Amino acid sequence: MGSEETKKHPKTHLQLNPNWAQLQLKVKSNGLNKSSKHTKNPESETHNSILGKRKERLEAESDGSKPSPLTPINDDFSLTDVVAMDCEMVGISQGNKSALGRVSLVNKWGNLIYDEFVRPLERVVDFRTRISGIRPRDLRKAKDFPTVQKKVAELIEGRILVGHALHNDLKALLLTHSKKDLRDTSEYQPFLNRNGRSKALRHLAAEILAVEIQNGEHCPIDDARAAMLLYMKNRKQWEKSVKDQTRLEQKQKNRKPKKKPKLKDAAIVKAAVTAS
Repeated sequence: MGSEETKKHPKTHLQLNPNWAQLQLKVKSNGLNKSSKHTKNPESETHNSILGKRKERLEAESDGSKPSPLTPINDDFSLTDVVAMDCEMVGISQGNKSALGRVSLVNKWGNLIYDEFVRPLERVVDFRTRISGIRPRDLRKAKDFPTVQKKVAELIEGRILVGHALHNDLKALLLTHSKKDLRDTSEYQPFLNRNGRSKALRHLAAEILAVEIQNGEHCPIDDARAAMLLYMKNRKQWEKSVKDQTRLEQKQKNRKPKKKPKLKDAAIVKAAVTAS
């Protein structure tokens, strides 16, 4: 009976159970759905990436990680009509005498145009690393003082020079600069305290620029950028005050001195006074 039935229906034993077939279809359809979810759609991928970047920016802003005001706003490294300079000193002689150890200059955009460690003419006895940030290794291959001095003189010649307590930097460089072209943040009247005294550059940066500098070892690049930004934010009013002061000084210079009475006239006046 079984053999005859098999002969009549040879493939009957290969047929799938309806429940099993239905299960396979379900599994297959689920697989297709999963693969379709992972299929890359250029438009949706781009949209998600944009949202992702926006989310990252929002998270960065919420964390307070805003770019520093001292960060240059462009990549223009040209030598502009205004440059800012800052120097770091090392100790020579008995350690109480200062010598140039590093000098940095930035243009009006804050981009670095010159930065060199300097080998002093005399032996360094105190690197003042805690403040200057200069270490012995920095001066081993540093440029000699005359080379740096000549280059800095070329860079600042005929330009407005910005800085803080520039007389110290110029003294270390053994250079002079036209007074009318100096813009010193330690001397600008609106930057002085109530007693008319200079404020430290780090205090000006914190109060006006809302940025911290000189927190530990000093960076002359950041200091020069801070001085430049202070100047650029007040440039219009600052230049007006310079012109007014120059005009006043010129007016006083051109003012004719009062004529002294001639000797004969003076004798007459003296006689008249005596007689009275």
